[in-house]
Amino acid sequence: ERACSACDLVCVLPVLRPGEQANCARCGHVMARRHLHPVQRSIALAITALISLVLAVAFPFIGVDAGSLNSQIGITQTAGELLHLHEPVVAMIVAFTVIVLPALYLTGVIVMQAGMLRNVQRDYSDFIARTFSKLHPWMMADVFMIAALVSLVKLVGMAEVHLGASFWAYCIFAVLLLMTTRSVDTGWLWCSLAGEPAPPAGIQYGISAAAQQMTGCPTCGLVNSLSATGTGKCLRCGDRLHLRTPHSLQRTWALLVTAIVLYIPANTYPMMITTIFGQNHTATIIGGMIEFWKSGSQPIAVIIFIASILVPVLKILSLILLSWVVYRGVETHALHKTRLYHMTELIGRWSMVDVFVVAIMVALIQSGNLMSITPGPAALAFCAVVVVTMLAAMAFDPRLIWDSQGN
Repeated sequence: ERACSACDLVCVLPVLRPGEQANCARCGHVMARRHLHPVQRSIALAITALISLVLAVAFPFIGVDAGSLNSQIGITQTAGELLHLHEPVVAMIVAFTVIVLPALYLTGVIVMQAGMLRNVQRDYSDFIARTFSKLHPWMMADVFMIAALVSLVKLVGMAEVHLGASFWAYCIFAVLLLMTTRSVDTGWLWCSLAGEPAPPAGIQYGISAAAQQMTGCPTCGLVNSLSATGTGKCLRCGDRLHLRTPHSLQRTWALLVTAIVLYIPANTYPMMITTIFGQNHTATIIGGMIEFWKSGSQPIAVIIFIASILVPVLKILSLILLSWVVYRGVETHALHKTRLYHMTELIGRWSMVDVFVVAIMVALIQSGNLMSITPGPAALAFCAVVVVTMLAAMAFDPRLIWDSQGN
């Protein structure tokens, strides 16, 4: 028995064979999927991905050669140079999303799955399992690689570019990390760790869990009964439970207002400052996009427009619309609104492309007054916009959409 995390419908899941998945009968949200040899599959992918990450960190990433400008960088320098240039917040976000969090995630997968292969019960396995879903949105190796490609196009017009072994290792790592996250079978994992407790007495299928004073655990998926105050504790993983995410709309509105305020300096102030022979040249996000377009790199200009301008605006507008629909109790197109929410949640992280481009360019082009690139004031503001809009999407509870339908 599971309660859909998107629409709250209580469903009975069939026995799934490897390669199959179960979708919610009402909104189509994926509720469970099964893999062949889930433990062996995920641990093999995680070990290979971790080895690729170690190789990516150990070797040069990109090098440039333009006469007197001759430099090469490793991946860690993308954050290190930002720290050196007094951008500690942006440096920390780059380091964590590109290296630290993926490494912690892969290590956790290896440790937990190795314990399961040996049938050893470890006290920290449930802690690792709880952190899986919370880390997923913040691991951005795939976004970083798109940013690296954008940087390459920009660098080709300035200097001769050399791709180091780290570049190819990180490409492999990004693919393997994605495969690892998709290979972890959360439902099967929790059943193996803590079993499958009996469903609450009197549970009814085909109606919402909230109508029965129940809820599905956001961590392990188990349906639990709640107290009269709408709170409780999961019988399987011990997570705190609420009928709906506490203060969901208030938190979403507060974060959206913050994002709107930050979006103004993010687009009006320079994103990068280029110094050539002692003269400074500034470039905003829109200015950089126009520069790519005029130089003949229209596909890159389109990528920047979509990732850095269109996506943040659409995400903010979508969350405003969804919050307004819930607040006003508008009874219309709940399925379409749910799909809009999931799309909004999915695309938000891709706006980090511009931040990663700045990190790569700043690390690579440092030659004093001859030629150097430093991050502009907009780098921190735009990075904050991306993080805040992601938090706003996480704060919004999509089940509220269906509550407004009277279901």
